Amino acid sequence: MEQVNWGIIGCGNVTEKKSGPAFNKVANSRLVAVMRRDAEKAADYAKRHGVPRWYSDADALINDNEVNAIYIATPPKYHAAYAIKAMRAGKAVYVEKPMAMNEAECREMIAVSHETKQPLFVAYYRRALPYFVEIKRLIDDGAIGEVKMALLKFFSPAKHEELHPEMTKGWRVDPSISGGGHFHDMASHQLDYLTYILGPAKKVHGISKNTAGLYAADDTILAMMEFESGVLFSGSWCFTVPNNLAVDQTEIIGTKGKLIFSFFGEPVIILEKVDFIPEEIVIPYPEHVQQPFIECMVKQLLGGTNAPSNGETGVESTVLMDKITKK
Repeated sequence: MEQVNWGIIGCGNVTEKKSGPAFNKVANSRLVAVMRRDAEKAADYAKRHGVPRWYSDADALINDNEVNAIYIATPPKYHAAYAIKAMRAGKAVYVEKPMAMNEAECREMIAVSHETKQPLFVAYYRRALPYFVEIKRLIDDGAIGEVKMALLKFFSPAKHEELHPEMTKGWRVDPSISGGGHFHDMASHQLDYLTYILGPAKKVHGISKNTAGLYAADDTILAMMEFESGVLFSGSWCFTVPNNLAVDQTEIIGTKGKLIFSFFGEPVIILEKVDFIPEEIVIPYPEHVQQPFIECMVKQLLGGTNAPSNGETGVESTVLMDKITKK
């Protein structure tokens, strides 16, 4: 392979800025085709983003001879089926997170990747974002000493449509399409990154409930974990708090200080060390947040070093979410 020619299945909102345009901004990478079941929207996306071809049928894109790598940006319900079909057609696959509806689907995808020898990547792109790369570097370099504990709190208000029974709710709160609720959508990123910087978890406990009755999915979740390294973790999520109670904060606490950062907010790292004035480290996000990870995938596909997120690593956050929510 001399150039990675991408096709997108599901060119919806996530592909407008986070990922789609970046495929054409990475060396030896090009977006050559997109697919969406709504033909009018597929054609509009292709026109606006300068994509040569569009389809309204996924099989047509999968069988496009020019496409040699496929980005699956559909809701999780469709990840496994499309990924398996694409890999069996000889295409590398990049699938949005969470990787699939449950652990069993993830394992099947991994098995097909091994069988077909087609690479399988998962969109845990924070592993390559400079902001999060710096957090890992600080920890690995001992900036806060030996890590002892991680604390995560993520509270957000309900969406407008979720507060009005007569309005259609988004697919993210329909467990039959998303595999869970906002927890599975947001915490998948958080749990993946924590295992990346802290290592595998060996003990997992959790409880999840629907406390507000706005939709079918659980909206309030508590989790405790112990990592194999001995680090202890406590996490709490609520997706129905008043606006003034919204918070997105994670603390990594060590023997010599702590790091405070946000997963979805401003890209500011606060480094607090014993007897030192707290230091603020600001590392802005790139225009297209998935671009650094797309660069990693392209390098691997062209014979270079491996990207930091793949099927084997991607399944781990799904395993943790399944255990926390008792799926």
